[in-house]
Amino acid sequence: MKLRSQGASILYIRAIAFVVGSASLGAELSAARLLAPYFGASTIIWANTIATVLVALSAGYELGGRLADRRADMRGLCVIVTVAGALLAAVPFAGGPFLRLSVHALGSVSVGGFLGSLAGVLVLVAVPVLLLGTVAPYANRLTLGNVTDAGSVTGRLYAISTAGSLVGTFLSALLLIPLIGTQRTFLVFALGLTAVAVPGLGLRRVLVVPLAVAALLLIPPVATGAAVPGSKVIFQTETAYQSARVLQFHDGVRWLELNEGQAIHSIYDPRSYLVGGYWDDSLVLPRAAARGEPRRVAILGDAAGTVARAYGHYFPRTRIDAVELDGELTTIGKRYFHLSGPRLHLYTADARPWLAARRARYDAILLDAYRQPYIPFYLLTRQFFASVRAHLRPGGLIMVNVGHLPNSDALEKVVSATLRAVFPVVVRDPVNATNSLVLASTKPISGPRLRQAATSGGLPSDLVPLGANVAARLSPALRGGPVYTDDHAPVEWLTDLSILDYASGSR
Repeated sequence: MKLRSQGASILYIRAIAFVVGSASLGAELSAARLLAPYFGASTIIWANTIATVLVALSAGYELGGRLADRRADMRGLCVIVTVAGALLAAVPFAGGPFLRLSVHALGSVSVGGFLGSLAGVLVLVAVPVLLLGTVAPYANRLTLGNVTDAGSVTGRLYAISTAGSLVGTFLSALLLIPLIGTQRTFLVFALGLTAVAVPGLGLRRVLVVPLAVAALLLIPPVATGAAVPGSKVIFQTETAYQSARVLQFHDGVRWLELNEGQAIHSIYDPRSYLVGGYWDDSLVLPRAAARGEPRRVAILGDAAGTVARAYGHYFPRTRIDAVELDGELTTIGKRYFHLSGPRLHLYTADARPWLAARRARYDAILLDAYRQPYIPFYLLTRQFFASVRAHLRPGGLIMVNVGHLPNSDALEKVVSATLRAVFPVVVRDPVNATNSLVLASTKPISGPRLRQAATSGGLPSDLVPLGANVAARLSPALRGGPVYTDDHAPVEWLTDLSILDYASGSR
C-alpha cells in the first residue's frame, strides 16, 4: 500500500504509536490480572510483572533502534506490530495451562522454584512486550525527516505514545477488565494492534489476522483457580477489584472464592446458618464483653454475607450494617448465598472512610476486609483503631479476623500490639490453624461471662455449644509485634515474607 503523502504517512505512524502505547500498559495490567487467580495480587506479583515489562521494553528499544538503522520502512514496522498483536492474543490461551503447572510447582518445591515459576509465567508477556518496545525507535526513525527536527519529532511521538499508555491504563482498569474480563481484554488490545498494522502491510490476505483475533473474542473464558474435588463452578466473574467464583457441592453447600482460590470468603449451607470457623464465633463473642444481645453490629468486609445472614436469623432485632467495597460480591451474596435479614442494611463503600462518616455507635464491629492475601494496611493502624473505639458503645468490642499460614503468628502479633495501643483489653480466639480472631474493648472480655450466657439461656439454643467452646478458647493476646501507624504499616511486606517462609519450608 502506498500512502498518498508524507503527511498521511506521519499521521499513520502516530496512530500506530498511540495504539502500541495503549497495548503496552494494557498488557501489563492484564498480565497482573492473569496471574491473580493463581498466585494472588501480592507485591511480589506486581514487582515481577512491572520488572518484566520494563526489561522487555528496554530490550525492545535497543532492538528497535538496531532494526531501524538497518531497514527502516513502513512494512517492517507493521510486520512487528502484527506479530506482537498475534502473540498477545495467544497469551490468555497459553496462560491457563502454563499457570496451572506453575501452581503445582509452587506447592511442591522450595522458594527458588516459586520465584522461578513466577519468572516463567511472566515470560508469557515478555516477548510481545519486547516487540512493542521496538516500535518507538523504529517509528521515530521513519518519522524523522531532518536532523534539525529531531527533538520536536521525537518528543511529539513519545508524547503520543505516552497518551496511548494513559488511555490503555484507564481503558483496561476501568472498562475492559470489569466488563469483559481479562481474556477478552488481551484480545481487544491484540485486535487493535493487528488492525492498525494491516494497512501498512499492503496485502489483503493479511486481513485474516485481525479477523482471527476478532473471532477469538467469541471463545468463552475457562474457569480458573484451584480445583476443588466434588464441586462445580456455578458462577464466575471478574469485578473491578478481583476475580470471583461460586462453587457448589453435591449437598448444596456453596463457597465464594476470590482470586487464587486459596481462601474461602463466604459459605452458604442450605441446612444450617452455622458454617464452621470464625464466621460462627463472631455470633457469640459480643456476649463475652457485654450483657444482652447486641443492638447494632457493623461488618467491615461482608463479602457474600455469611455473618450478616446468620445474625439476621439468630438476632432478628439486631441492626446489621454490612459494608463491602466490591458491590459485585453483595450481588453474588443476594443471588447465591441467600443474603438477607430483617434489619440488614447493605453498603458499598471502603470501610475506613465509611466508618469515619458515621455517627452511629456499635456493640460490636467485625473487621474481615481482605484483598487476598492482605488486610488493607490502613485498616490495621493505630489511627483506624482509634476511630473504631470512638464508634463503640461502652462494653462494645472489635473483632479482627486474622487469616494466616499455619504456624505463622507475625501478623497476629502486629494486630494485637496495635490494638493494645488503643484499647486496654485485648484477647484472642485461636479458631483454627489458619484463622484467629483478635478482640479488643474498653471493658473486660471474659470467657466465664460468655460461658454463663451459654448456660443461662442468654444465647439461642443452636449457639449454646458454640458459646461454650469459644469461651474455653479465649486467651491472652500474643505479644511481641510492632505498632502499625498510617505512616508505617508494611502489612504487605510482612505477609509476603510469611508466604516465602512457608513456601521455602522454613515453617
